[in-house]
Amino acid sequence: MEVVGKKDLLPEAPKHIAIIMDGNGRWAGKRAMSRLKGHEQGAKAVREVIKGCRELGIPYLTLFAFSSENWRRPKEEVNHLMGLFKFFFNKEINELVDAGVKVDFIGNISKLPDDVQKLSKELVERTSHNSALTLTIALSYGGRAEIVESAVRLAEDIASGKVSAADLSEGSFEGYLETKDIPDPDMIIRTSGEKRLSNFLLWQSAYSELIFQDVLWPDYTRNDLQDAINEFYSRNRRYGAVSG
Repeated sequence: MEVVGKKDLLPEAPKHIAIIMDGNGRWAGKRAMSRLKGHEQGAKAVREVIKGCRELGIPYLTLFAFSSENWRRPKEEVNHLMGLFKFFFNKEINELVDAGVKVDFIGNISKLPDDVQKLSKELVERTSHNSALTLTIALSYGGRAEIVESAVRLAEDIASGKVSAADLSEGSFEGYLETKDIPDPDMIIRTSGEKRLSNFLLWQSAYSELIFQDVLWPDYTRNDLQDAINEFYSRNRRYGAVSG
């Protein structure tokens, strides 16, 4: 693997990387462990990727941590995940502050347990002045729900006269999305070999490079992140135009 250094990455590096962290359950199953152990190991991979993005100068990272569909999983697993989020937020908050990482959340946070909501808000508040890396955590998130909720807010503004339907454009609609303050992802990585978006950033991914890696998420390292970035460099991004 040819490793690209930070100086080589800039200014052509992707500005925003989004990751569907998949494979925790299969990682545990291959080791005759419970799925819960897979989620615990997956938290270590999160630390690896955050550090990797910081070292490579990637300014935006979005992680798909828990989907709106994940609420359908067994209660024991959901409760364990909520406890893991709480543990991770508590453990990492000081390091994230010191590392200059700004944390934000997208998704229906109101469905989370009160203690997880409280820690989420604390993370956002304590890191709000950081600028080295913006880490967005998609928690209780679904792409279709985001688009519908954005359309509802837009319809309310049109009905109240705040905006005119005649002036509606893709750009103005994006202002109603939860991701309105960050750029669309240049690349979306999905681990574990699965090849689908699973209701993740459906609007924002229109021109993202999709990169699928066979590695299970708990085994993910900075070298795997570098492999994904190197593949990104091999793509010819035309945005619908003719290649030069």
